[in-house]
Order: sequence, then C-alpha cells, then structure tokens
Amino acid sequence: VQLVESGGGLVQPGTSLRLSCAASGFTFSPSYMCWFRQAPGQEREGVAAIPTGGGSTFYDDSVKGRFTISLDNAKNTLLLQMNSMKPEDSAMYYCAASGFRIATTQALAEYAYNYWSQGTRVTVSS
Repeated sequence: VQLVESGGGLVQPGTSLRLSCAASGFTFSPSYMCWFRQAPGQEREGVAAIPTGGGSTFYDDSVKGRFTISLDNAKNTLLLQMNSMKPEDSAMYYCAASGFRIATTQALAEYAYNYWSQGTRVTVSS
C-alpha cells in the first residue's frame, strides 16, 4: 500500500493551494480517508475526512468554509483544496486511509487510520 502526496509548497496568506494523494496497492476499499497536519511542537490533528463509499465529509473547525476534501475514485486520488490560507495553516500535511470500520465520530481521529503518506510541507507566509 502506498499513499504518495504532492502539491505542498510556500504560498502567501489569502491564496490557495491544492494537495493530492495518490493511493495504490489497496486490495480492499478503505472506509475513510483523511488529511492530517502537524505543526512544529504540536500534535498531529485531523483536518478533513471523507468516507470512500460516499456520504458526509468532516472538517476541523479551524478549516471549515476554507478547505474542501474530495475523492477522485477513477484516479484513486484524494484531494484537499485549501483556500483563504492563513499562516496558522503552515504544517506538514499527511493523507491517511483507514482499514478499519470506524464511526463518524472517529473520522478525524489519528488512531482510526493505519495507512499514512510521507507528508508534504505547506508554508503560508508573506
């Protein structure tokens, strides 16, 4: 199983960035996929999650209305569109997939995911 990210970089506040995560090697369909981020000295936090079989998406309050998670099933690619970016969005971003059957209340929980990407750095600065 591989999750390979792309799209990180340096952007100015107020602008947009899109992250992609290409999934390969799965012999089953993950229940959920999620974007996490970790800023220096802070714990990793769930940002946005989506059930792979369709249904409601979930967002951390800090990104609601600015970030959009989506899944391109034809390309096995998870996307994160980030708009109106702020300096506090700066972090390492990871995509993750869950091989477990999880409840919606666990959608943004780190422990619910067992497949992880290598991470990509996003820096928001003027």
